[in-house]
Amino acid sequence: MTAFLIDTCVWIDVERGALGAADVAELTRNQPVFLTPVTLAALSFGAEMASDADIRQRRRATLARMRNRPMLPIGAATGMIFGSLASQIRSERKQPRHRIQDLWQASLAIEYACPILTRNGRDFADVPGLDLVTYALPTK
Repeated sequence: MTAFLIDTCVWIDVERGALGAADVAELTRNQPVFLTPVTLAALSFGAEMASDADIRQRRRATLARMRNRPMLPIGAATGMIFGSLASQIRSERKQPRHRIQDLWQASLAIEYACPILTRNGRDFADVPGLDLVTYALPTK
């Protein structure tokens, strides 16, 4: 599959206006982009946890738009890849527990042979078999 899985931080950067749709298109070389149920969960959590009502409403509106985006489904193969990745991370004496969401996204990216676009490359750097594309926001 020639497409990109978009990490949660990218959608957050877009929502905040720090990254535009044209920037994402350039970073992904105009390839199709997908999100995951994991991304929706993280965005939903962020929306519901916002203490300011205006921010919460804006995040909910963004989330409603995101639900219409193409999504990579989590299935049995994803679960098998996830188990293998978590085991590998653990065998390297690292703790996979605090990285559950990242490992689910990495599992989907590996299953569907999609690179992940992220600003947080460190979150995925030690995941074997993952194609990672990182970017940095311009400094102000």
